[in-house]
Amino acid sequence: MTRALRSGRRRAIALAATSALAASVLAACGGGGGKPTLTWYINPDPTSTTLAGQALLAKQCSTDQYTVKTQLLPTDATSQRTQLAYRLAAKDPSIDLMSLDPAFTGEFAAAGFLADIPPSYASIYSKGKLAGILTTATYGGKLIADPLWANTQVLWYRKSFAQKAGLDMSQPVTWNQIIDAASKNGGTVGVQANKYEGYSVWINALVMGAGGQIVSDTAAGVNAKLGIDSAAGRAAASVIQKLAHSSAAEPDLSVSNEGTVLTPFATPQGAFQVNWTFVYPNYQTDKPTLKDLGWAMYPRTLADKPSRPPVGGINIGIGAYSSHVDLALKAAQCITSEKSQIQYAIQTGNMPSSSAAYGSAALAKAYPPSLLNLFKASLKAGGPRPNSAYWSDISSAIQNTWHPPNSVSPSTAGDSSSFIDNVLHGKALL
Repeated sequence: MTRALRSGRRRAIALAATSALAASVLAACGGGGGKPTLTWYINPDPTSTTLAGQALLAKQCSTDQYTVKTQLLPTDATSQRTQLAYRLAAKDPSIDLMSLDPAFTGEFAAAGFLADIPPSYASIYSKGKLAGILTTATYGGKLIADPLWANTQVLWYRKSFAQKAGLDMSQPVTWNQIIDAASKNGGTVGVQANKYEGYSVWINALVMGAGGQIVSDTAAGVNAKLGIDSAAGRAAASVIQKLAHSSAAEPDLSVSNEGTVLTPFATPQGAFQVNWTFVYPNYQTDKPTLKDLGWAMYPRTLADKPSRPPVGGINIGIGAYSSHVDLALKAAQCITSEKSQIQYAIQTGNMPSSSAAYGSAALAKAYPPSLLNLFKASLKAGGPRPNSAYWSDISSAIQNTWHPPNSVSPSTAGDSSSFIDNVLHGKALL
């Protein structure tokens, strides 16, 4: 999209959002005097308890100076981004804090939606944080958000199935190996291949696992270097092609997501799934599946190159138009404290962003030590999505050209590169 089109879109967003924001602005400014209320826009937590997760952190981090109140965003990351972007484009002062998917943190910083983090707070926010998630909270050489939790994908497998297939899961395995093992033994491989951000996550991990990058030199904006039309891109496409045309593909492959793959895995056909850290607590009440549950490092795209597992999580951003930036900075420090991260991990299955938190005795009671060590190692080896102000456009362009999965072939890498370039330069529309 051209600069002119982008400016027009921002103006349209601002006008469309004005009336919708009137009530929230009045609520934020009304009442005059008294203790300020900080509004924290949060993504849904995977908990069944009302006062848990981020809602509980909001209550615990409220002080005599301010009260933290949560406002729930939509379920999927793309819709979360859209709602926040509309409000921030209209300079909504009611957004004091926001839970941001790492994929969109750089975009929000480039748009001027995030308040600057003073060096004193930047040193506090970054201290002891794992490199994988800290990278996603950095843009233009500056820390732009405060990581709350870090997420990574690992390979979950049924130990009985791997044994039957003759796979040594103590050694690195490739995508080809697990697809072949599942196909030959009546099993399935669960992935995220719906037309959404999760599919881009998988493609990015496959490309990075083959030694490539979808895009580099992101500081160049629309002129960043595209690397998806490469040997790495073609290797990634070959993996998707192989799975999509094998008996290991689940019937709903083209609409599969993090949630849909959970149930098939717990059936006799369940063999493998790549998924986030919440998988372990998800099977706590399913004792047969839990007993047979194994975990290993994310599969390799190529046998001779280490995998680059997906990195996700949530970064806490401070709204640029907040009337209480100074108080929001203090609240973020509490929300992301090591104590808060440990509590949050136990309740939700979303892992800490701080290295030291993995040594917590409380966390060790909730998760096997070998699994915690795997999460930490996976985050260290992880491959985050490109921290580009244009990632939303790049991701959508990838989804348009790589979906459905059964249409993918090695030539898809070149097709998508051309389309991404045209989108970025305003020659094609999404």
